[in-house]
This record gives sequence, structure tokens and C-alpha cells, in this order.
Amino acid sequence: MFDKPAAIGVIPTDTVYGVAARAADPAAVARLYKLKEREGKPGTVIAADIDQLVELGLKRRYLTAVQQFWPGAVSVIIPCADPQLQYLHQGAMSLAVRIPSNKDIQDLLQKTGPLLTSSANHPGEPTATTIDQAKATFGDEVDFYVDGGDLSDNKPSTIIRVVDDAIEVIRQGAVTMDENTGE
Repeated sequence: MFDKPAAIGVIPTDTVYGVAARAADPAAVARLYKLKEREGKPGTVIAADIDQLVELGLKRRYLTAVQQFWPGAVSVIIPCADPQLQYLHQGAMSLAVRIPSNKDIQDLLQKTGPLLTSSANHPGEPTATTIDQAKATFGDEVDFYVDGGDLSDNKPSTIIRVVDDAIEVIRQGAVTMDENTGE
């Protein structure tokens, strides 16, 4: 799957279908961002555990502060000012990260390392809920497709940011979050 340099593909994540690239492969990340027409709007990095995110270059202190949300369908935006990760955060100086609970995704991440993901759609279009929809959207612009069945009952991840010890919900998704309690 991700064996070829700069490979990108469509996979079922723990939430919805996503376009994915190895997060440690700047060329693959660039291809994904070009395909998705994303400039200054980073995708979400999913990983098997916090250690993989630290190995990628993210600060452990930010990750341990939010580890109570994982594994699960909550993506947390954390600071990321490392210039060596500019290719990932695109100057936003932050990244959304998530540790999925799905066993199949966990097994994949153990083999590939962290993946940069973005929903399987073009800007302004609905996210693909079947592999056929993803193929109709991306055709041969990606290197591979992994069929995970019909995901139309799934919601995207909930995206949050911690600001001054409070939870700011950026997007309600699969997990309902209360900004006051963080639960």
C-alpha cells in the first residue's frame, strides 16, 4: 500500500473514508494536499499511539495533556511549531491528531507509522461513504483503494482544541463534546 515513495490512497478510517499518506513522507503529503486543494489547512494525523506522534516530531507534553480523549474519534488540535514539520502543518503552526480505536486501523498504523488523512472528497463536496464514490471522485489520481464497505452511518471525527484549560469544539462529529466539561 504505502510501500512506494510518495504513495497516497483512499482507506476506511475509524470514522469515514479518507485520503491517506505516510505522515513522515513529505512528497506523499505534498501529493495529498495538492489533490485535496488544501493550502494553509492541514489534515489530521492518525497514529497507533502517542510514541509514534513523538517520533514524528510532535511534543509529548501536548499529547499527554489530551491523551484522555484516545483512543477514539476525537481529533485534537495541538501546537506544532517545528520548522521540520512545515510540510505537514503548512504554516498553521498546529496539527489535528487522533489515535483511533478501530483494531484494523490500529494494525495498519503499527505497520505504516502515522498517516496524514483528509476526508475522501473534493472541497465543498460530500465525503465519500463507499469506495465506488471515492473512485468516482479521485479515479487514478491515487495509488490504491481499500474497500471498507458502506460507511454512510459513520460521522467524521469530532475536532477540538484546548484553550486556557477549556475545550473549544471546532466540529461536532462522532463524539459529542460539551465545551464546558470536555465530556
